[in-house]
Amino acid sequence: MTSKGPEEEHPSVTLFRQYLRIRTVQPKPDYGAAVAFFEERARQLGLGCQKVEVAPGYVVTVLTWPGTNPALSSILLNSHTDVVPVFKEHWSHDPFEAFKDSEGYIYARGAQDMKCVSIQYLEAVRRLKVEGHRFPRTIHMTFVPDEEVGGHQGMELFVQRPEFQALRAGFALDEGIANPTDAFTVFYSERSPWWVRVTSTGRPGHGSLFIEDTAAEKLAFEEQLQSWCQAAGEGVTLEFAQKWMHPQVTPIDDSNPWWAAFSRVCKDMNLSLEPEIMPAATDSRFIRAVGVPALGFSPLNRTPVLLHDHDERLHEAVFLRGVDIYTRLLPALASVPALPSDS
Repeated sequence: MTSKGPEEEHPSVTLFRQYLRIRTVQPKPDYGAAVAFFEERARQLGLGCQKVEVAPGYVVTVLTWPGTNPALSSILLNSHTDVVPVFKEHWSHDPFEAFKDSEGYIYARGAQDMKCVSIQYLEAVRRLKVEGHRFPRTIHMTFVPDEEVGGHQGMELFVQRPEFQALRAGFALDEGIANPTDAFTVFYSERSPWWVRVTSTGRPGHGSLFIEDTAAEKLAFEEQLQSWCQAAGEGVTLEFAQKWMHPQVTPIDDSNPWWAAFSRVCKDMNLSLEPEIMPAATDSRFIRAVGVPALGFSPLNRTPVLLHDHDERLHEAVFLRGVDIYTRLLPALASVPALPSDS
């Protein structure tokens, strides 16, 4: 990988670094600055812009590039604006400076998860518009809050609102994970998270005597959780901070025309795909739950997995290659012929 000097930096990289400097870090993200950033991008690109406040202070920003056939369902490009906390003492550079070293690595919280994808979407759309392209299907880009803490005041609420229904999404792309090999990982489903809050009242004891076996073994199923609380005695209760029970799978064979279009472009670009079930949970689960097939895909190969880690970073060449990939994917997806589900 090679890097250009600061005076030659690609405008897409400059925009990426600008977005990385917005402190949308949990637990107090600056969502207002992020919304303003995307409003300005919409103005510059001539895109429609809608702001949907799904909860007080939690705004979903929707940028829209209308297609030529409004009867067709749309393409939804989703990304989240919040990032996880940092421990600055473990970073080589300020995690909100978007420092780029001499080799071209950009150090910043959100470099992989997932501000890179947000800008890759935008820059792919910009390129296609500048080249004068139009496609049958409308393309919506949604920039949502709250994903890193469960999405409960973000996509979970948004998919239930009339503004989401009005998008008429037929297919969605969302975040994936970097792949350290030459291949690209694509996720067609994901695990169902259970976040459990256990409350125990009474006289305190020593932690080393609390449980003999591992926590993972003891807390494997809900019945065990309930029986554990009962065995602990009076005053012990539990509640689910998050409990997802509706996993959906997006087909990854040619019976799914969206997968057929997606995989065909990847084959044409000689991109090796590794389909997997996401080991975590993303906003895709809410999208799939309302009947919209979704793939989790961050076009980041030859890249160590550093999401949520210290010194999260991404090479500028990998970032720009991702823009190229989306520039090829979007025309194919937005040109999928009419489907029975469109009516």
